[in-house]
Amino acid sequence: MIRRMDAVKLDVQKLVAGYIPGHPILHGVNLKIAPGQITVVLGPNGAGKSTALRVLAGFLAAESGSVRLDGDEIVDLPTYRHIESGIALLPQGHSVFPDLTVAENIELGGWILRGDRRRLHQAVDDVFTRYPHLRDLRNKSAGSLSGGQQRTVEIARLLVSNPRVLLIDEPSVGLSPVIASQVYRELTALKAEGRTILLVDQDIRAAIRIADYIYVLNSGKNEIEGDRAAFEGDLGALVRGWLGV
Repeated sequence: MIRRMDAVKLDVQKLVAGYIPGHPILHGVNLKIAPGQITVVLGPNGAGKSTALRVLAGFLAAESGSVRLDGDEIVDLPTYRHIESGIALLPQGHSVFPDLTVAENIELGGWILRGDRRRLHQAVDDVFTRYPHLRDLRNKSAGSLSGGQQRTVEIARLLVSNPRVLLIDEPSVGLSPVIASQVYRELTALKAEGRTILLVDQDIRAAIRIADYIYVLNSGKNEIEGDRAAFEGDLGALVRGWLGV
């Protein structure tokens, strides 16, 4: 039985970060990711959306600013501490290890359980119960699967550690509209379990459809924000603004 978990919040304040010291991509970004909701970050290419996710996941150090998880500062913690605190990242693009089996790929998501093989095996079995079609594929190489099947493997791997916060980067890239719709339905189901979700996506309409609150970044800065209703009007005007038209 899937039980609803206690939701947590993320509070990002004045975040400055980049890949070359002194040349930040993010210039004081502020985000409030409400507990148990889907918060969407939109913006043109180069706006800093993926960069923000990497900082929140602990894969990229911030130059300055604050990231608080339920009030506790985590911005300077190492990556494994972010994972232990219940934060998990689904990166953009395909991230399966093609030469490993489906089961081996999924087991990699249980890194924090590596010292307790019984718990790890149970966690892996739990995600196979959630996605029963993957159980039949468990011994196949992940690289032999379709794009949609690989994305399910990636989500299953994400859930092995039972994270409370999911950072999702461009989940529909490379997928057919039918498979992408299935992914969005799964994100909605994960929200219903009490998980807090921060979603970055270029599929503006699909992202807004499942969003509770939306931020738009441009050139590494906050531009506009609001709830879903505020963005369900003229999306063309929003895109034209990004293009400077």
